[in-house]
Amino acid sequence: MASERSTGSSQKDDGTGRTFGRLADDEPVGMVTGHFNHCQNCGHEPLIPIMDFGHHPPCDSLVRPAQLTKPEAFYPLHLFRCDRCGLVQIDYAVDPAELFYEEYPYMTGITGALKSNFDAMAGKVIETLRLQPGSLVVDIGSNDGTILQGFKTRGMRVLGVEPTGIAKIANSRGITTLQAFFNQDVAQDVLKKEGPASLITAANVFAHVANLGPCLRGIHALLADNGTFISESHYLLDLIDTLQYDTIYHEHLRFYSIKPMQDMMKRFGFSVVDVERIPNHGGSIRVYAVKGTEGQPSARMQELVKQEEAYGLYDSALYVTFKQRVEQSKWKLMHLLSDLKLKGHRIVGIGSPGRSSTVMNYCGIGPDYLDYTAEQATSLKVGLFTPGTHVPVVDEKKLFEDQPDYALVLAWHLGETVPRKLRSKGLRSKFIMPLPDPVILDW
Repeated sequence: MASERSTGSSQKDDGTGRTFGRLADDEPVGMVTGHFNHCQNCGHEPLIPIMDFGHHPPCDSLVRPAQLTKPEAFYPLHLFRCDRCGLVQIDYAVDPAELFYEEYPYMTGITGALKSNFDAMAGKVIETLRLQPGSLVVDIGSNDGTILQGFKTRGMRVLGVEPTGIAKIANSRGITTLQAFFNQDVAQDVLKKEGPASLITAANVFAHVANLGPCLRGIHALLADNGTFISESHYLLDLIDTLQYDTIYHEHLRFYSIKPMQDMMKRFGFSVVDVERIPNHGGSIRVYAVKGTEGQPSARMQELVKQEEAYGLYDSALYVTFKQRVEQSKWKLMHLLSDLKLKGHRIVGIGSPGRSSTVMNYCGIGPDYLDYTAEQATSLKVGLFTPGTHVPVVDEKKLFEDQPDYALVLAWHLGETVPRKLRSKGLRSKFIMPLPDPVILDW
């Protein structure tokens, strides 16, 4: 993937034909595929290592039956932080075309809680920003159009930009969607055809964008002068506090906290004016940014920065402890699963979210531990195999036919919602919640 570079940038060759480098300190940093040593935000190097998870396959690169006898791509998964701006990040960018491919199997609308949350978000944002009927709302990485549906039903003009084949599903549902990676060229095309956007959203997408420059410059160009850019991302503080190391995978290049986000947005001509914590994906932040660098942070946002600092989010000691906690959690989970298998118990998985790939590959949980993992019948993952570990993904109806002894809840971040729903439908298995420390639910 080619990377945009401003005049004066330094570039190097990593020996594979790819280039990487960093810009001058006062210039926004671009991204390319492959390994890099500099901070994705401020360009500072070297990065400070936090944890080495080894080599992993892309989390949503599920394997088709015909691919089981073929080689599979694995990439380094190392967690680092920048001691200048505080951004926590990985140091290897997989080509976005490989991560977000035509047959990408994730659909937002399949998760009921997310669907409800996004509909509520639309109503709240329209009221807060006082959007008028007919205002243009653009969603980047719009997937199946779930977010935009809430805005459309409330009278907004909507447009999605989605690089994978899921765009076709969104269009079939009446959500106009461009199948493309969002960048400056796409932004200019939309601007000419639709006019400026009152609101641009990027939910659980902004951490995925490898080349920030073209994306943020495109957002700046497309956004009306009084418009707002809202991003939603996993929140670093929640990740560490509840040990959600399973959210660390190649799609997530960065793990946001407020101070690095402020610094990043300022580099591209925005001000972060408000931040709210939301429950999505086990703990996220919704960040409100406006054009110009003179916007003032809300009292809520200032208070949250104080909480981050008090928690130690910008201190090295926190990450030493985090690494130890992750390693101990892994050992406890492996001990539990191994003990159950030694006693002859059958174990299956519940769900196949992208984040489960990190747990399964890091802990070595393959078919020798799980007979299969079960997904809703409507999931595009049914009939495939988990990346790297090759556990078959099956229709959840098999759970009720088999009644296995134990079920490992890979979508544990949704709390007890999934186990209780399956129990109400007749599943008698004991449930295992893998993180932060493994526990068996026997009710």
